[in-house]
Amino acid sequence: MSDLTHSIQATNLADILERVLDKGIVIAGDIKIQIADIDLLTIKIRLLIASVDKAMEMGINWWQEDSYLSTKAKEKEISAQQDDLLARLEKLEAKNIVSP
Repeated sequence: MSDLTHSIQATNLADILERVLDKGIVIAGDIKIQIADIDLLTIKIRLLIASVDKAMEMGINWWQEDSYLSTKAKEKEISAQQDDLLARLEKLEAKNIVSP
């Protein structure tokens, strides 16, 4: 009997997880610290739980541009740094050639 209960609970949990990832869920909250009606600190917390496909469908794709999460973004960042360094090197070399 306990195996059947465990199986049903696991199925229900899987169904709930599938629905959440398919539809998405947003959890929002604010934390505000005040003393004598003076705001000292406000923290806004927004959490979105969704599948990657659903997030991209909603136009959310920040992880593709984050160099810590995407190798393509990291390669793009390194390439931009190399281009910047080459440009700076060319300027320095040009200064040395023009003025002895």
